[in-house]
Amino acid sequence: MSHPLVTWAETSLPDMLADLEQVIRCESPSSDHVAVARSADLISGIGARRLGFAPERLVIDGVTHLRWQLGSPDPDAPRVLLLAHHDTVWPVGSIETHPFSIQDGVIRGPGSFDMLTGLVMAIHAAGTFADGPGGQLAESAITLLVTGDEEVGSNASRALIEQEARGCVAALVLEAAGDDAAGRPGALKIGRKGTSMYRINIAGRAAHAGTEPEKGINSLVELAHQVVAVQRLADASVGTTVVPTVARSGTTTNTVPGRAWFDVDVRALTIAEQHRVDEGIRELASHTGATLTVTGGINRPPLETAAAQATWERAQAVAESIGIELPEAIVVGGASDGNITAGVGVPTLDGLGAVGGGAHADHEHAMVADIPIRTALLVGLIRDLLGGEAP
Repeated sequence: MSHPLVTWAETSLPDMLADLEQVIRCESPSSDHVAVARSADLISGIGARRLGFAPERLVIDGVTHLRWQLGSPDPDAPRVLLLAHHDTVWPVGSIETHPFSIQDGVIRGPGSFDMLTGLVMAIHAAGTFADGPGGQLAESAITLLVTGDEEVGSNASRALIEQEARGCVAALVLEAAGDDAAGRPGALKIGRKGTSMYRINIAGRAAHAGTEPEKGINSLVELAHQVVAVQRLADASVGTTVVPTVARSGTTTNTVPGRAWFDVDVRALTIAEQHRVDEGIRELASHTGATLTVTGGINRPPLETAAAQATWERAQAVAESIGIELPEAIVVGGASDGNITAGVGVPTLDGLGAVGGGAHADHEHAMVADIPIRTALLVGLIRDLLGGEAP
């Protein structure tokens, strides 16, 4: 016999799928602020129906975010942050080339895996605390924060996320699950590498490549030196990657290039490694007399496993109590807004959203069968964290 939370979630599945279809069809690429605002309109309406009231609408630097506050208004009350985002990487029109569908238990469509399924799960889970098996919130609280710029680095929402996270019992991030070391799907994420992003700008001196190249300072040659130097900052033994990605130099084929630049992607498991690489990049020295200027820096701190371990253990216990088997938790290279919450010292558990695959790819998909059990797990974990009855 299913646990009552699982039974509730299974009964709610048709409503969750109906909401998900609307959200996927309403495209929301991060860079299109009009589309993101339109998506926020839709999600506001869905959330108002499921939670019983409309969210606060927060527009920061043109990006629309939504915030629901449930339960006790006491700032000292135990609080859980549910963190989701409604922007995607898919440009408007992708719904025509990657149409929404549910076939053979598989949901397809832009953003279905990353992370619109998790967003809908969060809304329905939060709704149970207004009226349902989660029970009323009298002396505790939940914040459901839905941001609109996660896929492009959360620059507009970072301060908001930090503000809402501080003082919380835990932050639960509805990003999609991963596969564990044995290849089993549905693994929660207890670690994420921190990300840093740099641009190395090189100012040399242009000259005619045929008649007086010696009068120039070749920015492309300097770029080649710096790419090698930057790569040497990587340290595979501790999981630190330093990857030159995009580069540009020169104007014409008969001109010594006077200017060049290249971008660098850095991923590290610890803040100490992020700072080591940051220092190394800022200490790069010219080989040719060109001038080097570094822009960018640390974008998201790592979600270190110490920030997730206790909440992960509670999730395991909740899962067992409601009859759910969880794979081993994992550490991944990609960052999320969970990095930000962990960065302000809040216990953070990530990967609580969809089971599926193909994030940002043509085969993006989510599995229908996993939605009820993971939504039940989410409700049970919230109750546990807020000191409610055992699931």
